[in-house]
Amino acid sequence: MQVSLAQIPWYHHISLLAKVKSIAERLFYVQETAINGWSRDTMLLQVKSNLYKRQGKAVTNFQQTLPVPQSDLAKQTIKDPYVFDFLTLKENFKEKDLENQLIEHVSKFLLELGKGFAFLGKQYHILIADQDYYLDLLFYHTILKCYVVIELKNTKFIPEYAGKLNFYLSALDDTLKQESDKPSIGILLCRDKNNVEVEFALRGMSQPMGVSEFNLTEVLPDHLKSSLPTVEELEKELEK
Repeated sequence: MQVSLAQIPWYHHISLLAKVKSIAERLFYVQETAINGWSRDTMLLQVKSNLYKRQGKAVTNFQQTLPVPQSDLAKQTIKDPYVFDFLTLKENFKEKDLENQLIEHVSKFLLELGKGFAFLGKQYHILIADQDYYLDLLFYHTILKCYVVIELKNTKFIPEYAGKLNFYLSALDDTLKQESDKPSIGILLCRDKNNVEVEFALRGMSQPMGVSEFNLTEVLPDHLKSSLPTVEELEKELEK
């Protein structure tokens, strides 16, 4: 930890002393800042989003499906909940709208996902038994050395979602995974979940996966959304 303390600038320490009371929590942000190379502003955004209490809190089956130490590392990779406060969506938005905005703001999305995620594509196509299937979002994790599938559900978790993700991971390992890759991991992001229900659902799954909620701080009513100026309109106003 002494190495981490020395690796971040003094102004980072001053900001943490002002914003974070718990010593254990401050040390967490010091270590994460040193590992990820966060600027002071980025570090403060992570403090504001309460990363300390979200990191590694997803319900997973990693202990049953992955060997040690990868199971522990994978567990710490996933948060609960994820905070997508950089998105602005209409009421009653669809999963496709969420997917498109996450990719439109991919740099902020990757920051929220954490270090190691490399984006490979959305609606990633795989062919199984002459049937077409599409994965919502596909990543490769450079630290875990595995593919990561993220499925988005704008609803409360239901057990059927875990079964579908289990199928996708099995298919991905058969079609894309190389011998040097670790088993693929799935992350199911829902608007709400019951942890006991999730634990029961994951208990029978053979593929490694975790379930987390995602939060949006800005969901605008349709009538307000339509009244906002577009980027093009704002640019024209600035040019005047």
